[in-house]
Amino acid sequence: MPHAILIKFPGTNCDVETSRALEAAGFTAEVLPVALVTPEVLDRAQMVVFSGGFSYGDYVMSGRIAQLITKNKLGERLKEFIAKGGYALGICNGFQILTQLDLLPHASLIHNTSGRFICRWVPLKKNGSKVSPFLKALPDDFELPVAHAEGRVVTDDGEAEKYVKSGLAPLLYGENFNGSTKAIAALQDETGRVFGLMPHPERFLTRGQHYDPDWKTGEQWGWGYHFFKGAFDTMTAA
Repeated sequence: MPHAILIKFPGTNCDVETSRALEAAGFTAEVLPVALVTPEVLDRAQMVVFSGGFSYGDYVMSGRIAQLITKNKLGERLKEFIAKGGYALGICNGFQILTQLDLLPHASLIHNTSGRFICRWVPLKKNGSKVSPFLKALPDDFELPVAHAEGRVVTDDGEAEKYVKSGLAPLLYGENFNGSTKAIAALQDETGRVFGLMPHPERFLTRGQHYDPDWKTGEQWGWGYHFFKGAFDTMTAA
């Protein structure tokens, strides 16, 4: 079975939910405190996950200290891991970390245009013909919860448009509630194996976690389950 290592920093608070979601989809999962991370741990993983939360209290800027610690711990081994076929996933704060590790197309995640922390459900839509393994089991339109203060995607002039056109922005907000350029909700690398998103798929694992008690009566799993299951199916079919 594909094995996922979830790197836990001080302040990471979504690792248990994300581990549970991965295991439900078929992965084996291991939450590893960053103090125990060495380049050798990548040898036993097929996916590295940066979960949501407030790593190091979001001091300096969201994800910045976690990025520096990861770089110090792993050096270039994480890029080598991906080059050899490994997967990397960043959710919310993890998305912020991945962008700063230069594993995703160039972008920054800054304060929402409202200047406030936003916690709500949002409509999402898949974008482009280059379907990510994480999105392959999902419909063209679905919804997930978000919870962030610094989730607005910004890029250099013209870059966002290129990402949307090329499919490097594989997921867009159906309602641009946080002011992200071109309503970008997620970014992926050219391989599709490195994926970062602001919404929280791990928070909609089962039907009962939806706000509408009548949502898809008879369906056991929520859209978040299908997010992780798509990646699992891709990895096991390879």
